[in-house]
Amino acid sequence: MMPLAELFVHVYVLVDDALLAGIVPVPRRPGPQPACSDAEILTIALVRHLLRRPSERAFLAEVRQDWAHYFPRLPVQSEFNRRVRWLWGAFEYLRRHVVSQLPEDAWQQLDTTALPVKHPSRVRGPDDWHGPGNLHAGFGRDAAHGEWFYGFRLALRTDLGSRLVRAWGIVPAAVDERAVADALLEGTAPRGLLLDRGFAGQAWVASREAHGTRVVLTPGRTERQRLPAAVRRPVAVLRNRIETTTGELTERLGLARHGAKTFWGLLTRVAATILAHTLLLLRLV
Repeated sequence: MMPLAELFVHVYVLVDDALLAGIVPVPRRPGPQPACSDAEILTIALVRHLLRRPSERAFLAEVRQDWAHYFPRLPVQSEFNRRVRWLWGAFEYLRRHVVSQLPEDAWQQLDTTALPVKHPSRVRGPDDWHGPGNLHAGFGRDAAHGEWFYGFRLALRTDLGSRLVRAWGIVPAAVDERAVADALLEGTAPRGLLLDRGFAGQAWVASREAHGTRVVLTPGRTERQRLPAAVRRPVAVLRNRIETTTGELTERLGLARHGAKTFWGLLTRVAATILAHTLLLLRLV
């Protein structure tokens, strides 16, 4: 990654150009125009995720101390956090713009990963973890770690070759993965899909293949062990591509320890993290 001074300038130009071109619409806000621009707020938030800094408060203190000549009117942390959440959609608009310039892979993958919001032992009745509509936190099984969690799931559709995230969403912890797949595939029909068995029933597979999309189910662990050695490794490599992506988002870029206190804070962190992952994967920063 480029030096921090260059990174701030590069990300600011990327964000500001997108705002000026109308690629990233900004919702109207009440009150006077803030002293610190939206481009500055988005730049600082995105650079924090690119650098994998877990604490927003600590990173703002660092910016205030070392980079005041770049951001002379930085707001206090509470105001900064409110503004980032207000602007969360800008991260997603910018991600869509970046990936729209590259053709989608013919073969794609779908998967979900756990987004815990609190330890299951600390759940005591209803809480404030509610999103739009009827979306709310709940209990789910994290198969990757063999444990139960309380929160949501992050659903992803990625290119099989480039591993770029093409679509994503925050969904209930216990969800019908076929419904998730339909939502992620809306408006697109890849030539093929590589899926875990949890996504696919016979009727669902038939409906997808009727639209020209071949569905291939990755064998489970027991089935993989029965495969010939020459076949076992290629199957594992293909399956591991989306697992690598989820690992980069949750572990390397910190979504497993997101620190959000509300659904909208979680949504903002997810959108910023996926944009950061896209820019890093394409080596644009």
